[in-house]
Amino acid sequence: MSTSAIVIAIVSFALGALLALLTIPVLVWLERRIAGLVQDRIGPNRTNVFGFRLGGVVQSFADVVKLLLKEEYYPSHIKSGRWLFMLAPVITFVAALLAFMAIPFADTMIIDGESLRISALPIDFGVFWYLAISSIGVLGVIFGGWLSHNKYSLLGAARAGSMVTSYELPLGLSILAFIITYDTIDFNAMVQYQSGTLFGFLPAWGILVQPLAAIILIVSLFAETNRNPFTVAEGESEIVAGFMTEYTAMKFAMYFMGEYVAMNTASAVIITMIFGGYQIPWVSTSMLLENFSTFAISIMIVMPIIVAILIRWMRKNNRVRPTLSSDGGRNFETKVLTIAMVGMTVLVELILIYLAFLSESSLANNIAVTLFQIVVFVVKLMMFNMFFILIRWTVPRFRYDQVQKLGWYYLLPLSLLNIFVTALVIVGVAS
Repeated sequence: MSTSAIVIAIVSFALGALLALLTIPVLVWLERRIAGLVQDRIGPNRTNVFGFRLGGVVQSFADVVKLLLKEEYYPSHIKSGRWLFMLAPVITFVAALLAFMAIPFADTMIIDGESLRISALPIDFGVFWYLAISSIGVLGVIFGGWLSHNKYSLLGAARAGSMVTSYELPLGLSILAFIITYDTIDFNAMVQYQSGTLFGFLPAWGILVQPLAAIILIVSLFAETNRNPFTVAEGESEIVAGFMTEYTAMKFAMYFMGEYVAMNTASAVIITMIFGGYQIPWVSTSMLLENFSTFAISIMIVMPIIVAILIRWMRKNNRVRPTLSSDGGRNFETKVLTIAMVGMTVLVELILIYLAFLSESSLANNIAVTLFQIVVFVVKLMMFNMFFILIRWTVPRFRYDQVQKLGWYYLLPLSLLNIFVTALVIVGVAS
């Protein structure tokens, strides 16, 4: 194994862990801010460290401290199986985390003739890995509800198990339609397929190639992640907190974080399979490398515009009213962040100028394109996470019977029909 392969493997694994774990406080912050936007209020914006609020993100870290310091409560009626009761939230969290590791963040790098995958787990059967690992997460929910010896918890666990069974079938069939269409079980190959065009002018994204399978995939993943409108496993108005009723402190936090990691993983799978993954429309990795100077100049033009918009938005929303003279720390935060963003922009511009006009290193160009694709992946990932959050705060929760009816009466027959039509089309084109 070459040195470059070892370095890329370590960096990819670290990047996967960071994208899965560091997005948790960001997603909690987004949840609160979008909820505030929908409900016409501000959301968290007071907690700070040395005057830095970062738009409210610091509140999420304060919540972590709160959960760490909370009392660990163990119900006295749990006589046996306490170790599994404690392990249950860990199962849910780890399953969601491992499922994320097969997602590619950028295209395969070619260094000295060696193909190096940019994903935490460099495997070429990522779809099967995701289906196998993600289905384990519900065991943590079932164990938690069963071992709580609480009727509400047991009912929540039973609901979760039946819902996952109901939606695993259409989910698997919708993914099978994409496997037939893309002719691969490799996530990276699926993204490469989507870098082409459909009918000569449309991007060959899965949402356009397989629209019905894409809708079934999205709905099924909403159910699999236990997000609104499918929160029947913890319906507060019916079964208190469901399977989490007896959990406190960090045991509760593991379930809480597991939900956000699962949402992040579902968003990554959706953008990888149906929204082009790390690619931008109509542009493949080879096109970026062959036209690197044009690509670099485009980034040099677009990046200052985006940063200027961000600075203007920050100054507008970080403004201090004259009557709040004690809150002048916002002005200092705005000034420091403005200098940091401008400095970062200048540094990136200088690097791009060097790569575009002075350097002839193909390795440097490869690294620049890879970094750009990682940025594209993260932007798409956060946009779809915001879609998950927006749905939660705008669509009411379904009743349990409605959830089951949607899965068995509508999604399953439609997914079977889609498989039949897909097979006919693929066979017809191949012949």
